[in-house]
Amino acid sequence: MKNYLVFFVLFAFICTSCNDDIPDDETGDGGDLGIDLTSIEYNPTPYDFPTPQFFPEPNLPPDNPLTHEGIELGRRLFYDPILSADSTMSCSSCHNPATSFNDNLALPVGIDGMAGRRSTMTLLNLAFVPNLEFNWDGKSPTLASQAIEPVINPVELHDDWDNVETKLRRNSAYPEFFRKAFGIENSKDITRELAAQAITQFELTLVSSDSYYDRAVVRTEPGVFMEENALRGMKIFQDEGSSGLKDGQCWHCHSFGPNKTMFTNGGFFNNGLDSVSLLTQFQDLGRGEVTGDLGDNGRFKSPTLRNIALTAPYMHDGRFATLEQVLDHYADGGHPAPNVDAFVPLIDLDEQDKADIIAFLHTLTDTTFTNNPAYQNPF
Repeated sequence: MKNYLVFFVLFAFICTSCNDDIPDDETGDGGDLGIDLTSIEYNPTPYDFPTPQFFPEPNLPPDNPLTHEGIELGRRLFYDPILSADSTMSCSSCHNPATSFNDNLALPVGIDGMAGRRSTMTLLNLAFVPNLEFNWDGKSPTLASQAIEPVINPVELHDDWDNVETKLRRNSAYPEFFRKAFGIENSKDITRELAAQAITQFELTLVSSDSYYDRAVVRTEPGVFMEENALRGMKIFQDEGSSGLKDGQCWHCHSFGPNKTMFTNGGFFNNGLDSVSLLTQFQDLGRGEVTGDLGDNGRFKSPTLRNIALTAPYMHDGRFATLEQVLDHYADGGHPAPNVDAFVPLIDLDEQDKADIIAFLHTLTDTTFTNNPAYQNPF
């Protein structure tokens, strides 16, 4: 009996100690711990944003200055399944750094096995978005507002923020991280707004600027030159009609910044995906769902083409499995609709043109970005 009692006490002590290591720290006490954090120094280190050469000025939120502590907190939150109801998924489940923060699915699948209605967008170069409208339909005016949504979306992480806040407050590590990042004085001060601000800080650091195109064309590094077929594809892509090549019309949607470095102008377009006779007939209204403007129905945000070779399938619904299928769509002139972009029906590409454009698109792949240690899972 005595040996049994000793074993029971030791077992209880071990189990109690393990609570600090549970990912969401659900100790079962039914409330927030309310830990005083004022003994922990609050002295955040400002993050000097490294704007690459020939890039536009970044759009950094004045009310959420980037710090090393805030970025590190955001990285942990981004990769932590504590944000999901069953602790099985995180932001990174759909935004994998190896595939340029994409999931390579036509439609993302959440914790309940249900698919979303639009494809996952890459997160690179969000600091340089020319307008503050995020998602395929631009419904989020800030990255922070966008970061709030996946947690409560029933086909994504399917939790509620009250519960997530409780889990973060009761976690053994997060109160100190929030203290160092935002100066909170008590663990009860952890909020969804601060969590979203931290995730925003991390996402803003995801900068891609070291593709072959950057080295050969933007920075013209010695000894780095475009292959002949990729160079021809670039000229077609850039609408350089004076070269005697065909006008691919691509830059109208996929340009912006000095040296056209962003590969998106951030606009919303109907690129001829669906044939409709009335603007009310689109299965997905896209931008029109947000603005209520009939003319915006069927229009979607122009995504960046950086790392495009890593982010298949393509379009807002993932309907095209390959870049070849994308170029076939445009070479055929798209499908008619009252608001189809005027440049789409003008596209006329032969097989060689399409192959050369694809060769050019592959020069936009940046493996320095996908392998950057600062962007990887910290756990």
